[in-house]
Amino acid sequence: GGRIAAGAGTDHAPADLGSLDDVTAAYCEQIEFVEASGAQVILMASRQLARLARAPEDYAKVYGRLLEQVSGPVILHWLGPMFDPALRGYWGSPEVPAATTAFLDLVGQHAGKVDGVKVSLLDAGHERVLRAALPGGVRLYTGDDFNYPELIRGDGTHHSDALLGVFAAIAPAASAALQALDADDLPGYDEAFAPTVPLARHIFTAPTWYYKTGIAFLAWLCGHQPGFTMVGGLQSARSVLHLAELARLADQARLLPDPELAAA
Repeated sequence: GGRIAAGAGTDHAPADLGSLDDVTAAYCEQIEFVEASGAQVILMASRQLARLARAPEDYAKVYGRLLEQVSGPVILHWLGPMFDPALRGYWGSPEVPAATTAFLDLVGQHAGKVDGVKVSLLDAGHERVLRAALPGGVRLYTGDDFNYPELIRGDGTHHSDALLGVFAAIAPAASAALQALDADDLPGYDEAFAPTVPLARHIFTAPTWYYKTGIAFLAWLCGHQPGFTMVGGLQSARSVLHLAELARLADQARLLPDPELAAA
């Protein structure tokens, strides 16, 4: 009875795609596969589109065509350059206010096909302004791995839903926090999330795009995978001191199910 959502992007296509039409076709290939599986589409950011687009109108052209043909409401993902430098200037400008205007224009024009927007800019202030400006019925799915407790908790008028990479590292605490929130137990919510924030900020410290090294390391310490080896040798992207501090913070957050295994 669960709900599955899956990313659809252009990462299977050659890096040197020659036109916006090529980008659109690449998106369509993955969208078709995701929809055929019964999953909801998350439209991922495209490096090829970022390379080819020259103005907000180019993004509007590609995303407009995609949103016109998807079978159901999708989630749009705005991934900031701290996660992928190749995406700098996405939505047509390196200036966040200008990019936000273009993004809101796109969402407003296709609100019936947009379930929500996932924003990964690590800027809580910007996220609050953006979510308040979204059309009615369009959700803000936070991708802010630094400020998630306050953003999910909300301000009494708006709140952010969660679609977070850090939940892979703090799943037991996140489960406890969200169950407390469902029960209107705000002290319990705060208590569950508070010790996870130093860990999250350490995992996602700059260069942020190496956060997956910390996620995989913690999965190994918790016994969820048999070794600490990653594609492309990415297990070496963080220093031994960084990983040692990660282990200490995970222990303080009570996220190691078998401390003796982790120590070994």
